Amino acid sequence: MSVFALGLNHTTAPLDVRGKLAFSPEQMAPALHGLRERLVRAVPEAALVSTCNRTELYVAAPAEKATELVRPAIDWLAEQGGISGQQLLSHSYVMEDRLAARHAFRVAAGLDSMVLGEPQILGQMKQAVRLADEAGTLGTTLHQLFQRSFAVAKEVRTSTEIGAHSISMAAAAVRLAGQIFEDLNKIKVLFVGAGEMIELVATHFEAKGPKAIALANRTLERGERLASRFGGEALRLSDIPARLHEFDAVISCTASTLPIIGLGAVERALKARKHRPMFMVDLAVPRDIEPEVGDLSDVYLYTVDDLSTLVQTAGEKRQAAVQQAEAIIDAGVQSFEHWLDQRAAVPLIQALNRQADDWGALELARARKALARGENPEQVLEALARGITSKMLHGTLAELHAADGDERERLAHTVQRLFLRQGGRPAGGGDRGSERGR
Repeated sequence: MSVFALGLNHTTAPLDVRGKLAFSPEQMAPALHGLRERLVRAVPEAALVSTCNRTELYVAAPAEKATELVRPAIDWLAEQGGISGQQLLSHSYVMEDRLAARHAFRVAAGLDSMVLGEPQILGQMKQAVRLADEAGTLGTTLHQLFQRSFAVAKEVRTSTEIGAHSISMAAAAVRLAGQIFEDLNKIKVLFVGAGEMIELVATHFEAKGPKAIALANRTLERGERLASRFGGEALRLSDIPARLHEFDAVISCTASTLPIIGLGAVERALKARKHRPMFMVDLAVPRDIEPEVGDLSDVYLYTVDDLSTLVQTAGEKRQAAVQQAEAIIDAGVQSFEHWLDQRAAVPLIQALNRQADDWGALELARARKALARGENPEQVLEALARGITSKMLHGTLAELHAADGDERERLAHTVQRLFLRQGGRPAGGGDRGSERGR
């Protein structure tokens, strides 16, 4: 089997392109089934990883077919985002086999993230694997790839300081808010969404003791549960336009495919606030807040890409641990390659076992008939052994007789190594002492 990874991330594609190619958890299974239908003749394994910073497609297929699948996979992914294959290629990367495995391991370990060493990506990858498994597209090879990537990520996190002194997106958002507002305990904060990222950001903000917290979510019940944790108020998404003016800071991260907060709503909120500034952070991909909002003079709007300077500054403190993490990843990649090589021999091993079983069954049936006729058991057993041996050696001896020159020499060396073994070593050459001992 061969593996390739096709993807784009925060270093190769702008936010709007990433937004077009983002998949919500609900979209994963239909998308993977659509890919399988497109590549039906190859019946590949496939998994999708989609976060605010990346969309990546992992495919495993027989080695002779994998290369042929790259271009159809590119065209399929481009279609999902409504862009051309050429446009996707200009913002994406394709990695095969060793490089694909190394990339997956680095992603899981947080070495390919905007926030070096951030832990959220590992949970997102585990969710992607679970969804692919539920969709029936995971397969043995990708299962091994991802399980090994998770093990490597765990070792990196426990054996290095890659995650020490980290500044997450959540911490970066709080830091930016502190630069805009003199005292964070005097502001009112609205969180939009109820996922892991919003929970993390709300935790950071709540530690600063804001004047009030509210949380708006599509599902009110889930919003109420999270809001209660922070002593806040739960809102419906439909309440946002009428209540927006009450909040000094708005942080949004949902899985919506369309903006939730539009330019008009923010303009009306600013008018009601008498143009007191608003701090807004859009952590969603695709965007939750219309980009034109950032053009308003009294709004400070930041996206995930805008936070990169802050997080990279903190990332420099952890560069010393990167080399150690890369060594762990290299060992993991080598182990995965060895597993793939072993898997490549499985069909041949199975075929050899079937052939040996067939020969054994044939000779055993012949021996039973001989015994039923009353023939000497000792002679029957000898004939049985000769028959099996003859069948096993026939093809090899025929190849030796047919070969000549260098080919015969190479074949002879292989035959000697495979068949003339003593104590696990080939006879002859370095084992002459054994021969003299006999």
